[in-house]
Amino acid sequence: MDLEEQILRYYLKAFSFTFIICTTLFFFYILYLFNKNIEIKKNPININKGDSIDKVLTSNIVDLTTLEITLVKIYIKINNYINKKFFHFGDFSIQSNSSIRDFLKIISKPSNVLLKITIVEGWSQKQLNLELSKYFKNFHTIPYQDIIADTYYFNKNTDFTSFLSRLYNFKRNYFEKYRNNELNDKFNVNELMIIGSLLEKEGLDKDDKKQISSVIFNRLDRKMKLQIDATVLFAITNGKYDLNRKLLRSDLKINHPFNTYIYRGLPPEPISYVGKNSLDILFENNKNDFLFYFFNYSLNKHIFSKSFKEHKEKLYEYRKK
Repeated sequence: MDLEEQILRYYLKAFSFTFIICTTLFFFYILYLFNKNIEIKKNPININKGDSIDKVLTSNIVDLTTLEITLVKIYIKINNYINKKFFHFGDFSIQSNSSIRDFLKIISKPSNVLLKITIVEGWSQKQLNLELSKYFKNFHTIPYQDIIADTYYFNKNTDFTSFLSRLYNFKRNYFEKYRNNELNDKFNVNELMIIGSLLEKEGLDKDDKKQISSVIFNRLDRKMKLQIDATVLFAITNGKYDLNRKLLRSDLKINHPFNTYIYRGLPPEPISYVGKNSLDILFENNKNDFLFYFFNYSLNKHIFSKSFKEHKEKLYEYRKK
């Protein structure tokens, strides 16, 4: 082996050794870079649709060097190509002591910052529209019978159509759970929503709603008029419930399809949004012999009676006091 070949081998060994050392150091540097804690400029962060990788990194992470940004960009492009993972836009909450790897994992999924809308049982459409306007620029009034009042969580960038679809699914799944209940033999879903809305506007608490639901069922079985004040209030105010006075006897005579003092059976549609708890009470199908009730303001509760005679006597005693 001549001298020239020995020198060549020496340089090849030296180069190989240096390459291995550099590669190893670079590998450990990459591990360090992606696992070291980073400081977020503000939390939650916001990523707009179309933001570049550079902007996402420099706008949200403190003191990233040009080399670090370049390495992260290379990693992101490789990851996008292999795993088909891309940035999502929206708001993201980043925990303290997070790493770049944690950061990238979070923003590669839908927004983890959830908004919340609570649709209150017994709300009118006007009240829900006011709440929806806080979160959606484009929305429409939701019919009472279409959804169940509850608390719903959603991402900030969810559009109204997607949000509404979630509400539809919730109602569909709820009634599917009760598909074998005996009430389904007597009433369809819309009728149960109507009865539920009557409970929302008339009932005070769970026990009170149980009693009233039974009164409604008893009266429907006997083909009696329901004579529910809430339907008169709905008719007079066109569903806004802003009468700002007590109902008068003359109000009970208003000729309106929702007035259950005039028309037999259920109103054509629900008179408010119905909550899951009231529907649960309905499906319990509580039974009693009551046919009449009135509200006692002194006791702050409804007084129930089994006959009109008993009802008149209790009402007379109440008025006398």
